[in-house]
Amino acid sequence: MNRQQIESALKDYRWMMNSILLLEEELKHPNAKVTALYGIEAAMPKAQGGPSDPVLQEVCRREKKWNRLDNYREKCAFITSRMHLITNDREIEVLNLTMDGLSNRKIAAHMGFSHTHIKRIQESIVAKLVDKREHVA
Repeated sequence: MNRQQIESALKDYRWMMNSILLLEEELKHPNAKVTALYGIEAAMPKAQGGPSDPVLQEVCRREKKWNRLDNYREKCAFITSRMHLITNDREIEVLNLTMDGLSNRKIAAHMGFSHTHIKRIQESIVAKLVDKREHVA
């Protein structure tokens, strides 16, 4: 991941984790609205021009959700797998509060720093989290 992607993943970490939990729960259960019709409903002519196969539509929709879930998991795993690189106490606190979804101003108020100082600490964190392999050329 590059610097901008890491910054974005850090800021979005909280809602991505919430979305992961929600998507995992939702994808455990099939959608009951796409069950087959039985009896007279199955024999009746269907309206033309609409979606021709609701099961296929549901499969495509769920596939997109799986892809989004995988994307969120990958971003969150990247951040958590590199947290050990942050060793400074202030940076650890700012990292955890950022991952908890607090704004820079709330973090600054909590720690007694200016929000611009918090931004500098976050920039230092991102610099440590950047994947060093992408810079080797």
